[in-house]
Amino acid sequence: MDVTFGDLSLERLEHDAKYGGGFSGAIVKAFRRRMQQIRAASDERTFYAHRSLGFEKLERDRVGQYAMRLNDQWRLIVELRGTAPHKAVHVVEIVDYH
Repeated sequence: MDVTFGDLSLERLEHDAKYGGGFSGAIVKAFRRRMQQIRAASDERTFYAHRSLGFEKLERDRVGQYAMRLNDQWRLIVELRGTAPHKAVHVVEIVDYH
Protein backbone atom coordinates (compact mmCIF):
# COMPACT_ATOMS: atom_id res chain seq x y z
CA MET A 1 0.00 0.00 0.00
CA ASP A 2 1.01 3.58 -0.45
CA VAL A 3 1.97 5.43 2.72
CA THR A 4 1.78 9.08 3.75
CA PHE A 5 2.81 10.64 7.05
CA GLY A 6 1.13 13.29 9.18
CA ASP A 7 4.38 13.86 11.03
CA LEU A 8 7.66 14.12 9.14
CA SER A 9 9.56 12.78 12.14
CA LEU A 10 7.76 9.44 11.67
CA GLU A 11 8.81 9.35 8.03
CA ARG A 12 12.37 10.01 9.16
CA LEU A 13 12.03 7.30 11.83
CA GLU A 14 11.22 4.78 9.12
CA HIS A 15 14.09 5.70 6.81
CA ASP A 16 16.93 7.12 8.93
CA ALA A 17 18.76 4.27 10.71
CA LYS A 18 20.42 6.69 13.16
CA TYR A 19 17.21 8.49 14.16
CA GLY A 20 15.25 7.24 17.16
CA GLY A 21 12.68 10.01 17.54
CA GLY A 22 12.85 9.77 21.32
CA PHE A 23 11.52 6.19 21.32
CA SER A 24 13.25 3.12 22.70
CA GLY A 25 15.14 0.89 20.29
CA ALA A 26 12.48 -1.81 20.65
CA ILE A 27 9.70 0.58 19.61
CA VAL A 28 11.72 1.87 16.65
CA LYS A 29 12.38 -1.71 15.52
CA ALA A 30 8.69 -2.62 15.91
CA PHE A 31 7.64 0.52 14.01
CA ARG A 32 9.96 -0.25 11.11
CA ARG A 33 8.70 -3.84 11.00
CA ARG A 34 5.08 -2.60 10.90
CA MET A 35 5.94 -0.18 8.13
CA GLN A 36 7.36 -3.04 6.05
CA GLN A 37 4.14 -4.99 6.63
CA ILE A 38 1.99 -1.99 5.70
CA ARG A 39 3.92 -1.35 2.49
CA ALA A 40 3.69 -5.05 1.52
CA ALA A 41 -0.08 -5.29 2.12
CA SER A 42 -2.48 -5.30 -0.80
CA ASP A 43 -5.27 -3.71 1.29
CA GLU A 44 -6.51 -3.42 4.88
CA ARG A 45 -7.92 -6.97 4.85
CA THR A 46 -4.31 -8.10 5.19
CA PHE A 47 -4.10 -6.24 8.51
CA TYR A 48 -7.23 -7.93 9.87
CA ALA A 49 -5.98 -11.35 8.72
CA HIS A 50 -2.79 -11.07 10.78
CA ARG A 51 -4.04 -11.16 14.36
CA SER A 52 -0.58 -10.29 15.68
CA LEU A 53 -0.99 -6.77 14.26
CA GLY A 54 -3.89 -6.10 16.61
CA PHE A 55 -5.50 -3.97 13.88
CA GLU A 56 -8.63 -2.35 15.28
CA LYS A 57 -11.01 0.45 14.41
CA LEU A 58 -11.00 3.27 16.96
CA GLU A 59 -14.00 5.14 18.38
CA ARG A 60 -15.02 8.38 20.09
CA ASP A 61 -12.56 11.19 19.32
CA ARG A 62 -10.61 8.88 16.98
CA VAL A 63 -13.39 7.92 14.56
CA GLY A 64 -11.86 7.15 11.17
CA GLN A 65 -8.60 6.00 12.70
CA TYR A 66 -7.17 2.55 13.34
CA ALA A 67 -4.58 1.21 15.77
CA MET A 68 -1.88 -1.39 15.17
CA ARG A 69 0.03 -2.96 18.01
CA LEU A 70 3.75 -2.21 18.24
CA ASN A 71 4.03 -3.99 21.61
CA ASP A 72 1.85 -4.42 24.70
CA GLN A 73 2.05 -0.70 25.49
CA TRP A 74 2.57 1.22 22.23
CA ARG A 75 0.25 1.57 19.21
CA LEU A 76 0.69 2.94 15.71
CA ILE A 77 -2.31 5.12 14.78
CA VAL A 78 -3.21 5.22 11.09
CA GLU A 79 -6.00 6.35 8.80
CA LEU A 80 -7.09 4.67 5.57
CA ARG A 81 -7.49 7.12 2.71
CA GLY A 82 -8.74 6.84 -0.83
CA THR A 83 -10.77 4.09 -2.45
CA ALA A 84 -9.85 0.65 -3.71
CA PRO A 85 -7.70 -0.15 -5.56
CA HIS A 86 -5.81 3.05 -4.66
CA LYS A 87 -6.12 3.09 -0.88
CA ALA A 88 -3.30 4.55 1.13
CA VAL A 89 -2.30 4.35 4.78
CA HIS A 90 -1.77 7.71 6.45
CA VAL A 91 0.47 7.33 9.52
CA VAL A 92 -0.78 9.66 12.25
CA GLU A 93 1.28 8.94 15.36
CA ILE A 94 2.75 6.48 17.81
CA VAL A 95 0.93 6.54 21.15
CA ASP A 96 1.36 5.04 24.60
CA TYR A 97 -1.86 3.19 25.43
CA HIS A 98 -1.05 2.87 29.15
